[in-house]
Amino acid sequence: MTHATEFAPGLIVQGIAPPLKLSDFKLIAFDMDSTLINIECVDEIADAAGRKAEVAAITEAAMQGVITDYKESLRQRVALLRGVPVSHMDQVLRERMQYTPGAQALVAACRSAGLATLLVSGGFTYFARPVQAALGIQFSRSNLLEVENGHLTGRMVDQDWGDICDGAEKRRTLLELAALMGISPSQTIAVGDGANDLPMMEAAGLSVAYRAKPSVRAQAQVAINTGGLDRLLEVVQP
Repeated sequence: MTHATEFAPGLIVQGIAPPLKLSDFKLIAFDMDSTLINIECVDEIADAAGRKAEVAAITEAAMQGVITDYKESLRQRVALLRGVPVSHMDQVLRERMQYTPGAQALVAACRSAGLATLLVSGGFTYFARPVQAALGIQFSRSNLLEVENGHLTGRMVDQDWGDICDGAEKRRTLLELAALMGISPSQTIAVGDGANDLPMMEAAGLSVAYRAKPSVRAQAQVAINTGGLDRLLEVVQP
């Protein structure tokens, strides 16, 4: 990467010469937790089990890249959720989850410019589906929590594409959808905040870090450190 420069207050760019044109891209992929929404869902679910601090510590280590095996870290965290009622997840969804400032505006601008939209998350389908619907995102991939008798079992359910959506799966999903659309990876944008977003960000034509961990900010071509997600439109103009 070239030397990073402050394009505007709280907005860092490196390796690109803005302004870019949004219409030159054909697909944008978003992480969900702490990117499209304000929380890490697994941490908030753990609150019901009195294990938020324990789970949040593992989440933070995974997002910082200290724990490099994301799948194992997620299995550890989900195991600690055993016995949490689904009603608590609904409470998290209704009372704690909020959309990141600018999320709706950025997704709408991308749709208007003709981009396909993808939510690809190491989080959970229980939250991804309503987020996808509310924001008008076309495609989604996330992890499915196993439920028995209205309570979490502490396990996840394998899906037709695989077991867990980790960093490698995020990258594969981005590239798979680009191939199905008949576009080049250079025509894609990837937006995330944690270490498990780096594989898809590295594969994309434009990588965007939103209020991200230091290691992610350092590698992204655009780093939004203050303000909302729609600040990307200052660099990639409609």
